[in-house]
Amino acid sequence: MMTTRRELLTLAAEGTAASLVAAAAPARAAMRTRIRAIAFDAFPILDPRPIPKLAEDLFPGNGAALTAAWRTRQFEYTWLRTLSDTYVDFLRVTEDALVFAARSLKLDLPSAARERLVHAHLELKAWPDVKPALTALREAGLRMAFLSNFTAPMLDAGIRNSGLEGLLETPLSTDRVRAFKPDPRAYRMAERAFGIDRGEILFAAFAGWDAAGAKAFGYPTFWVNRLGQPTEELGALPDATGAGLADVVGFVTAAG
Repeated sequence: MMTTRRELLTLAAEGTAASLVAAAAPARAAMRTRIRAIAFDAFPILDPRPIPKLAEDLFPGNGAALTAAWRTRQFEYTWLRTLSDTYVDFLRVTEDALVFAARSLKLDLPSAARERLVHAHLELKAWPDVKPALTALREAGLRMAFLSNFTAPMLDAGIRNSGLEGLLETPLSTDRVRAFKPDPRAYRMAERAFGIDRGEILFAAFAGWDAAGAKAFGYPTFWVNRLGQPTEELGALPDATGAGLADVVGFVTAAG
């Protein structure tokens, strides 16, 4: 499977992704309109791997466990705060989840370590395949923007850190609607910002639950499954799945 994904990435990057086009044919046939815009979750664009590495550096031997507990509680808190109408922004959620995760593992969390781990979210850079793919999509006339739980300053920092200025429109942070994904209010932001029908907007997800949420809302959905995770059992499947943004380029080209 890894060889096939690597081949797809290479073919798409060279503009000759015949196998990807064939694989996307069923989804393309199901689409009634051309894709005119793409809304990206943060992590198909920004590489989160430096965060668990930092966690291991700060807590040798415990970094993986801390990261897993932190990530789980981070997203549970977004859902609970949306359901309970007690919204705070994602950076605050991230810090609260970290504090809980460290406490649950009985790890001492000095303030300096807490600040470093939280601030690391403002230091993220793009995956290596991102800039060529976004450039190709932009040249093909696609409009693009983040649609993320991240705050706007977090997303702006990622754009600056990665040299992606001019490729993406104003970030769509859930701070605008004070509801985290998968609440429909969050997904609706792209439809309103782009001013086009949701059927013409591709949502590019990093997590399987986000792909399911966007699909249930009504977006054509591409799951950028960089970590090779299994499909969620939520009753909504993405239109296509790939290992990176070159696969998104191939899918959109085929769908067009």
